[in-house]
Amino acid sequence: MEKLAESSPETPDVSTRRERVGWYFYGFADHAFYTTVTAVIIAPYLTSIAKTAAGCTTDKCPDSYLYPLGIKIAVGSYYPYLVTVAVIIAVLTLPVVGAIADRSRHKRRLLTGLASLGIAATCGFWFVTGGRYLLGGALFILATVGLSAAAVVYNSFLPQLAGPEKRDSVSSIGWSMGYIGGGLHLALGMVALFTFGNGAARYVLVSAGVWWAGFMLFSVSRLKDREPVEVSVLPGNRLTAGFRQLGHTLRDMRKYPLTLFFLAAYLVYNDGIQTVISQASLYATEELALEQNVLAATILLIQFVAFGGALGLGRLARSIGAWKTVLLSLILWIGVVLSAFWLPARNPAAFMLLGVALGLVLGGSQALSRSLFSQLIPRGKEGEYFGFYALADKGMSWLGPLVFGLTYQATHSYRSGIVMLLVFFVAGFFLLLAVPMRRAIVAAGNTPPSTL
Repeated sequence: MEKLAESSPETPDVSTRRERVGWYFYGFADHAFYTTVTAVIIAPYLTSIAKTAAGCTTDKCPDSYLYPLGIKIAVGSYYPYLVTVAVIIAVLTLPVVGAIADRSRHKRRLLTGLASLGIAATCGFWFVTGGRYLLGGALFILATVGLSAAAVVYNSFLPQLAGPEKRDSVSSIGWSMGYIGGGLHLALGMVALFTFGNGAARYVLVSAGVWWAGFMLFSVSRLKDREPVEVSVLPGNRLTAGFRQLGHTLRDMRKYPLTLFFLAAYLVYNDGIQTVISQASLYATEELALEQNVLAATILLIQFVAFGGALGLGRLARSIGAWKTVLLSLILWIGVVLSAFWLPARNPAAFMLLGVALGLVLGGSQALSRSLFSQLIPRGKEGEYFGFYALADKGMSWLGPLVFGLTYQATHSYRSGIVMLLVFFVAGFFLLLAVPMRRAIVAAGNTPPSTL
């Protein structure tokens, strides 16, 4: 029925410093979107476009609605619903992208193509003016799907770059470089917004796409393509073979129930993290009545605190293990969410202080979760498994935004939505606590690091 087309050496190629630097710089590139677009500008920008389309005459517009495709939605729920739609589309595509990546001898080309989709959509925000909320929503969905799909390929390089003992460190440096890149772009964007006012928002959005493109090209020029490992010969072209491989991967994953258990835990707590990231700007501007310059300054502060936080938690992981460090970070996340619920309106200092606390746990919890999962992947299936990881990372993070949007539609209060996020962090903590990490790593055929 099937036979192995080729095999590779028993251990991955040793990466060079040049290649690792190239890998780090892709995070430097795409974090301009995460930081400037997602965390600061796009939620209030698209919400303002939606308000214009709905004919709002006040800031909050609690009784104004839009009717895309005949569906009645509150103006304030438009952006959370867009996030949900983008995630559902990603659910249908990201595992296939991972399967294709594992079968490809040209991962760099695949990374470039998927990133280019997101870059083109980001640059398309230039045309989103007036009441063009449908165009803005479509471009946001395309950009988000391109971003997430490229991240699958990017993450699949990690096991090729470092062995078990060094992977936490390499992953943490990658996240740290992302925060530096995102922070620098946001700083430049803030200068433009402070100088030219909110009218410069479109320019800043487009500049995020240009930044992403420039540093992405630098990154892929240093990465190295490798031969696929133990790729099964399947009929059809690479795309159809990718869909067939997806079915094989689903069956294969049942052999590793502890890997699936970890994914389930990560899916739950990361849904909370991604909702905080994607809805923070909406919460700050609409519920806390903060100016966009306060929001931008806080997000900028978070980037540089997160740089140190990712490295600091990475060092802590070397002492107590990545698994214990992530558990500790989830306890800290619970404190951050509780503090956000009680945060007073129109108090920039309190909001910025909360941003410092968030930055300390943000990078480390994400970087160490990624390196933990990389230990649970059977060799040669990095892309396929990271495709499913991407579902938990960003692809399956639809429930939090949906709950957030539905709660607002029911209560017209974003505070009610914030408090609902506690469920994700508490449940995720106990699920992760129940994962026997060392046994899970051995079951996947890998060697556990000395400290977990």
